[in-house]
Amino acid sequence: MSAQQLSDLIRFARHNSPFYRGLYASLPPRTDRLADLPVVDQKAFWAANSLHDSGVLTGPLSEATVYKTGGTTGSPKFSVYTRDEWRTFVTAFGQGLVDTGLRPGHRVADLFYAGELYASFLFLLDSLAHAPVDNVRLPIGGAAPLESTIPTLRDLSAQVLTGTPTTLCRLAEQALSCAVRLDSVELLLFGGEALFDDQRRLLTTAFPRAEVRSVGYASVDAGLLGRPVPGPDARVHRAFTPYAVVEILDDCTDEPVTEPGRPGRVVVTSLFRRLMPIIRYPAGDRAEWTGTGPGHFRILGRAEEGVRVGPVSLYTQDAQDAVAAADTAGHVAGMQLVVRRWDGRDGLVLRLAEAPGDGASGRAAEGREAEGRQAEGREALARAVVRELETVRPLYPDSVRAGFVHPMSVEWARHRDLAVNPRSGKLVRVLDERPTA
Repeated sequence: MSAQQLSDLIRFARHNSPFYRGLYASLPPRTDRLADLPVVDQKAFWAANSLHDSGVLTGPLSEATVYKTGGTTGSPKFSVYTRDEWRTFVTAFGQGLVDTGLRPGHRVADLFYAGELYASFLFLLDSLAHAPVDNVRLPIGGAAPLESTIPTLRDLSAQVLTGTPTTLCRLAEQALSCAVRLDSVELLLFGGEALFDDQRRLLTTAFPRAEVRSVGYASVDAGLLGRPVPGPDARVHRAFTPYAVVEILDDCTDEPVTEPGRPGRVVVTSLFRRLMPIIRYPAGDRAEWTGTGPGHFRILGRAEEGVRVGPVSLYTQDAQDAVAAADTAGHVAGMQLVVRRWDGRDGLVLRLAEAPGDGASGRAAEGREAEGRQAEGREALARAVVRELETVRPLYPDSVRAGFVHPMSVEWARHRDLAVNPRSGKLVRVLDERPTA
């Protein structure tokens, strides 16, 4: 299916989808500009898009593939693609892979997750199969044991590894701990979640000959979002014209942002999906135009990824920034926010993963004195991270003094011990361990 005209898509959705018919009920019949349409409310969208008698779909569910989405941050939801829509999806994304550095003959390991209606493994494999350059596909999967994955990568001389940052970091940690070199690896292509500086350092240590780049920006619910832009900033992408329209909207007014450097939330319209129309749908991320090229934008992170601890709202980006400011020597290789409740109050624990070789387990041969210095170093770094985070969120220490929450603390771990979503393999940025009853 070719990308369709926006006006045709609006008319089709309005006529055939009960959800969009109701959403546009107050609009003039010939409304055909995106700016004149309301932004989709995600809660209402998914409430209407039940598996049976969906009010979003424009026709019966008689020919399609069903995928699950939303497993990381909320209740699973279901997205559907006809075979023509899926072919358009993977062909367009496959074309973007050449911008990542994919070269003819590259041996590419697919380390995304498969099964349980999850799309990423199949999506990447099909995108590689539809890429405009020949390549050798290695469908290993993210759930394969690291003990077998590393020999497979070595024996097959894999040159490109694709997966979530969490999966790639676990692989890197395992390779370093086993002193295994994978010298054939030239490219590390990440997707599905943001890549932070601490993770990049770990990947660079384990794969010194490899470049780390975005595989592309897409999601199973929103569809095509951003094609990678070659350059030093892996966050920069450009819209998949003519298959999708990306807008950046003001956080407060929903007015389109046009000037570079002004952050807003990402909203997407898919021009090739008709069975389950996606029109001005919030992607869940924030971004800004870069002004460096037509349609170039920089992804700034999730729109509202965080947690409330007592009266305090905390965001993962705040914590990442605090770690980056305090950890100038690169001792931290990952982080999670863990919220617990005891003695009638909430408390925040920063779970920090040590870079391989930094912890006591990597220094067993050293004496007690060296281990003591390492422990002191960890404690000093923990205090520095907490101090940085309390500086940007002063309500937290204020709430501690008022007796509303417990003092912030740090818990050290290995990267492999950080909790991940069992279905997608993505790092769970926030763990809420408070009892619900």
